[in-house]
Amino acid sequence: GTLVTRGSGVGVVIGTGMNTAMGQIAGMLDAAGNMETPLQRRLEQLGKILIVAALFLTVLVVVLGVVQGHELYHMFLAGVSLAVAAIPEGLPAIVTVALSLGVQRMIKQKSIVRKLPAVETLGCASIICSDKTGTMTQNKMTVTHVWAEGKTWNISGTGYEPSGDFTLNGEIVHADKHPSLQKVLLYGALCNTSTIVEKDGEMRLDGDPTEGALLTAARKAGFTEQFIEAGFHVIEEFPFDSERKMMSVVVETNQKERYVIAKGAPDVLMNRSSHIMHGGRTASFSATHRQEAEAAIQGLARQALRTIAIAYKKVGLTEKITSVKQAETDLTFIGLEGMIDPPRPEVRRAIKECRDAGIKTVMITGDHVETAKAIAKDLSLLPKQGQVLDGKALDQMSDKELEQTAENVYVFARVSPEHKLRIVKAYQKNGHVVAMTGDGVNDAPAIKQADIGISMGITGTDVAKEASSLILLDDNFATIKSAIKEGRNIYENIRKFVRYLLASNVGEILVMLFAMLLALPLPLVPIQILWVNLVTDGLPAMALGMDKPEGDVMKRKPRNVKEGIFARGLGWKVISRGFLIGLATLLAFIFVYHRDPNNLQYAQTVAFSTLVLAQLIHVFDCRSERSIFERNPFGNLYLIGAVLSSLLLMLVVIYYPPLQPIFKTVAVAPIDWLLIIGMSALPTFLLAGSLLTRKK
Repeated sequence: GTLVTRGSGVGVVIGTGMNTAMGQIAGMLDAAGNMETPLQRRLEQLGKILIVAALFLTVLVVVLGVVQGHELYHMFLAGVSLAVAAIPEGLPAIVTVALSLGVQRMIKQKSIVRKLPAVETLGCASIICSDKTGTMTQNKMTVTHVWAEGKTWNISGTGYEPSGDFTLNGEIVHADKHPSLQKVLLYGALCNTSTIVEKDGEMRLDGDPTEGALLTAARKAGFTEQFIEAGFHVIEEFPFDSERKMMSVVVETNQKERYVIAKGAPDVLMNRSSHIMHGGRTASFSATHRQEAEAAIQGLARQALRTIAIAYKKVGLTEKITSVKQAETDLTFIGLEGMIDPPRPEVRRAIKECRDAGIKTVMITGDHVETAKAIAKDLSLLPKQGQVLDGKALDQMSDKELEQTAENVYVFARVSPEHKLRIVKAYQKNGHVVAMTGDGVNDAPAIKQADIGISMGITGTDVAKEASSLILLDDNFATIKSAIKEGRNIYENIRKFVRYLLASNVGEILVMLFAMLLALPLPLVPIQILWVNLVTDGLPAMALGMDKPEGDVMKRKPRNVKEGIFARGLGWKVISRGFLIGLATLLAFIFVYHRDPNNLQYAQTVAFSTLVLAQLIHVFDCRSERSIFERNPFGNLYLIGAVLSSLLLMLVVIYYPPLQPIFKTVAVAPIDWLLIIGMSALPTFLLAGSLLTRKK
């Protein structure tokens, strides 16, 4: 799976297919599988409910109509029409459009959605497991401290420009007067695979940000690339990997001396070192020296500095170093370079907004525990009682123990990509909806296992992107927060048009049902029911899908993944509004029909107009969970346009003579519009008024 960009080499095949490292990752990806999103499960349940309801109503209407003396043919048509009315056939299309529009809005906010249903899943995320470097921080490493032989030098300057001063105890010093400082900086640049190049008048890094920081620090002491190339030759390289947490090179000098130089995690290099540079000479790495080095590591980490240790050993000119074990044992510990990756300024606020929204943010990093803890505190991510867990402790825990501990853990430090999969599963076992970020090939199983897998657009590998549902174009944590806000709004908009469509359908069904129970003629003919269901309902429902979020959308707790589509009173709103819409339509029909029993078509036209207008008023009530008065009616101009279009189409059907025979309508007298408007407004404003009275 490695891309060869230059040079040549010899490879020995020790495994193929599923027996390779890539094969194992593929196996984990396959085991992670594809899970249905909460929305898909809810809509499937809703579909089953509606099918049963439609069949029941069709049979009921036909039987009641025949008993009342209506012709079987007409009742069968009415029954089929009501079955069509009961099923909101526009719902799948409107859901898809709402999700697609959400995706477009998210692209503007620097996030690309790869799997459409995942947009809504973001809305019920309760845990965000986020990488630190580059996501919560700027990924612009700069060495600010060097520790060697018990002394700590401060280095000024930022970025990749070779400008900056060295200070010791507050006084500016020259690096060439301090051999131990020089050795740390030089060896940090030698054990390095990155380069700094000048492009368009600006110094830019080609390689890893950590290595770029080491190169820049060395250049500040005069160790340029030209100096290194002229005096040193790299014979062998043992690249960095996440298991060893270090890399090493075999270097030969112009004086025909050979050294193994290693850099990596301080705790790892300390375990590989038998000696330490102290007082200008090599001394045994005693317990006292070890404690001194550990204290320096802790001190730098508490300043939110990432620490890289440098070690070396001299080897014979004819000695062949062919394995990692040969190279990385019996080393001499030289010192530490402390570098900072400043937090992104917008992340602190994003974490607070997530906390207010009931979402726990968990930092996952390969950095030292103290560094991770310092950054977490700086970002206000780690509460007083919050725990920090490292990779070693994680390895010693069973899955059950991890599940019990994970709830109080806010920072996972010194973890490998393989640990991420266990962390995701632990949170999912505890009932959380997990968003997981990652960029490497090894992160792919955890990304796929998560409910919302998030990959990095800048640093992410193709495998990670392929496994993810969401790609962050700017690798920024704040973008995740924006995506969650959008996801919550999309789900609320889906609830809005489900409420609108079903309440309208309930009204259509009940007006027919009540009329039959009262032995009245049918208030609506089948073509009118189909018109209302297909034309009148569709445009406003589509516009509801484009509604802006309510002000408190990020103040609410994440919804339960087991929550049904009719939760939080939606079922009652559908039934109550539908009942009143049906009742108002029926009353308007009865009033006009009894006034002139010989003109049934006129009474049906009034009922048709009342039903359409009642639904168009009710759509504004659906914009808020609480009341129609909670939101500015002009806050959604798409909805205003949709309502006016539906109103115009209704008037065309009523007043345009060529369409009147098709839709069984006649022109309505102006005086009767007062009755239609009054009865249409009653369902929405009656309940809205009662809610306001209850609040007072």
